[in-house]
Amino acid sequence: MIDGMRRALNRTLKGKGQVVEQVIACVLARGHILLEDLPGLGKTTLAKALSQAIGGEFARIQCTPDLMPSDVTGFNMFNQKTREFEFVPGPVFSDVLLADEINRATPRTQSSLFEAMAERQVTIDKHCHRLAESFLVIATQNPVDSHGAYPLPEAQLDRFAMRLSIGYPGKENEIEMLAASIGPMSDRPEAEDTVLTPRQLQQLQNHVAQVHVEKNLLRYLVELAEYTRHRPEIVLGVSPRGLLTLQRVSQAWAHLKGRDFVIPDDIQEMAYPVLNVRLSGEFDDTRNFIAEMLEKVPVPVTRD
Repeated sequence: MIDGMRRALNRTLKGKGQVVEQVIACVLARGHILLEDLPGLGKTTLAKALSQAIGGEFARIQCTPDLMPSDVTGFNMFNQKTREFEFVPGPVFSDVLLADEINRATPRTQSSLFEAMAERQVTIDKHCHRLAESFLVIATQNPVDSHGAYPLPEAQLDRFAMRLSIGYPGKENEIEMLAASIGPMSDRPEAEDTVLTPRQLQQLQNHVAQVHVEKNLLRYLVELAEYTRHRPEIVLGVSPRGLLTLQRVSQAWAHLKGRDFVIPDDIQEMAYPVLNVRLSGEFDDTRNFIAEMLEKVPVPVTRD
């Protein structure tokens, strides 16, 4: 099933195998994904391909400044025939929600996703409504200095498991893309890229959650977080939620590598995509800071 997901995503995003693997790891860890890059590099295309591959009900919202919170979560409407209020569910009541250009929505609307992303539920007029267990947000974002963009608050960034950038394709991949676009346009059947059902995805996620993490690696994870919390240039270090996310994604990465236990390499490889979305402070380059952290925090000895 995972190989089928790989093939589906690699057909969509040619030459970006590392990004595809990170996306799959995030999904297996039950995390939400933030795709940040310049317009036209395939963010929305990748999000739609992923939602198709993992099956389930798909919903999309195009974020704009006039989008209201109720447009996302739903609302209660008075039915004049029954003389009662009826709940009209919003797009969050789906298995996969694509929030396109999320940072073009106002902060008020952005905050409507807080509860949904963290607890897979929404509260409307004091009534709690549960979302699907497989609920997943795939958000695309233009760089924060783009015209008309609202930076996401730190509280919402911390609810994403990863922030990924696709980048420009390689020369040969771009030539292949251009060649494939020549000729009559035809729609490929959507069903051919559906490789999982929501139930199968949940089974995979439950299996990944059981991947073993040794106690000395748990201590290693905490020491990494402590490093970010006591550096003067860091305004916000890694939260306990962020640390739990790094552990879950490391378990998923170990599973993708064919192991039922985590090794330090898994944590180190996942450190940047997971931590770059939640670290903020006065430093020039997040990647350099994380590389320095991985170099300075002692690595525990584990089984091979």
